[in-house]
Amino acid sequence: MELTYQTRKGKAYTGNSLDLLDSLEDNSINLVMTSPPFDLLRQKSYGNLNGDAYIEWLTEFAVKVKDKLTEDGSFVLDLGGAYKKGVPVRNIYNFKVMIKFVEELGFFLAEEFFWYNSSKLPSPIEWVNKRKIRAKDSVNTVWWFSKSEFPKADVKKVLVPYSDRMQKLLKDSKKYYDAKERPSGHNISEGFNKDNGGAIPSNLLQIPNSESNSKYLKYCKKTGVKGHPARFPAKLPEFFIKYLTDPDDVVLDIFGGSNTTGETAENLERQWISCDLDREFVAISAFRFAQDEEQAKSLYERIMNGECVDLRENTLV
Repeated sequence: MELTYQTRKGKAYTGNSLDLLDSLEDNSINLVMTSPPFDLLRQKSYGNLNGDAYIEWLTEFAVKVKDKLTEDGSFVLDLGGAYKKGVPVRNIYNFKVMIKFVEELGFFLAEEFFWYNSSKLPSPIEWVNKRKIRAKDSVNTVWWFSKSEFPKADVKKVLVPYSDRMQKLLKDSKKYYDAKERPSGHNISEGFNKDNGGAIPSNLLQIPNSESNSKYLKYCKKTGVKGHPARFPAKLPEFFIKYLTDPDDVVLDIFGGSNTTGETAENLERQWISCDLDREFVAISAFRFAQDEEQAKSLYERIMNGECVDLRENTLV
């Protein structure tokens, strides 16, 4: 495990995240936000295991994560769905992971989230496209684990725009509702029409993963390298970083990939740490912090040659 590059707010490492976790102080990380390789039948270029072996592998990391989290810290884990081999029935590994982490490791499930990716291509091909006996799989489970029953969280930081109807209600409440108890038992008071700056979000996060013209991909193309094949959109870590941390808190991604988490944390003035086994993925992730095409190429070449690059002043040294 070695430091590969650092920026004004963060550090990116190449190596095994188990070693990185061992090197960190206990109770020092406010949020672990990550998306590991999923339990998939088809092997991916970035690696993946299957079945019980996958769950045990992921558990090794979770045990160490728990020690490193602050008492009010959180562990947010994005896991995609999968099918069993050869049959149109679901692999429930993601639910097994959740149950194991809670019942055996002592995490609390603060809340379950579901990330709906409207731009996801139809899959699996056999059951959806060919035989047409299953619907498109477009939702990932995102488990929000916490070390204690009351992790740091402030939903006011992630309010969403009001609906058109709510905006009309705020302008003229008497026209749209009467303050009284409803048949359901809910008491709708006069305070219902208070403008709080936005609505409380739901645990269904509707975020398309349709990046096509980002700086990261632009520099990949110009440099002649392939970007990481399993990137999540910046709005996913952005939601949880805003929701669960404060400026200068520490955010860790133990399966860094293209380092979307690190870039997002930097933009939100959080400290960040990222780690990935693949040196080339780490080198390419530095594109997120490059000022131009020439700097991106230089970053890639120097990192692939084994150098540690310092970008704290956004200049190569």
